[in-house]
Amino acid sequence: MIIIGGSAGSFNTILSILNGLDKNFSVPIVIVLHRLKNYESSFEDILRHHTHYIVKEVEDKEIIKNGIVYTAPSNYHLLLEENNTFSLDVSELVNYSRPSIDVTFESASAILKEKCCGILLSGANNDGAKGLKRIAENNGTTIIQDCQEAEYKNMPNAAKLIYKYHQELNTKNIINKLNNEYC
Repeated sequence: MIIIGGSAGSFNTILSILNGLDKNFSVPIVIVLHRLKNYESSFEDILRHHTHYIVKEVEDKEIIKNGIVYTAPSNYHLLLEENNTFSLDVSELVNYSRPSIDVTFESASAILKEKCCGILLSGANNDGAKGLKRIAENNGTTIIQDCQEAEYKNMPNAAKLIYKYHQELNTKNIINKLNNEYC
């Protein structure tokens, strides 16, 4: 599973990654994007309109399927369960966020171990840094957006500060890596 986490400045990068992936890419992709709660968002509609993927906001207890781009709903933490389903949680905010990228990264890493790939993009806080480190500790693949490219460097910098072995790649190289290793 590929999990992409981002916040401020990451939307266009997410679109670029999805559009750069091979048309036969069938690994499930989960996107955890910080969004305003109680605000109707057109995020999924924009992804559907600008990519070739089936895009779906996660529903509680939904079975995970290949070839789908899943998005974490606003105001819910997104977790993976051992029975290959998602679950949604409304517990406290983590890093001022719900959904929290850390929560999803940590949950996915605990279940998927080395079969988890976490990508942390542009953002203005530290969410995702600890979860990405957990993915690395479980032998998963960890990527941070090149800090020179990221519009807001806080998220990738925070991840780099607590664990220096993440792969720091620009968008083009993220796409190449995913196509070469997961297609």
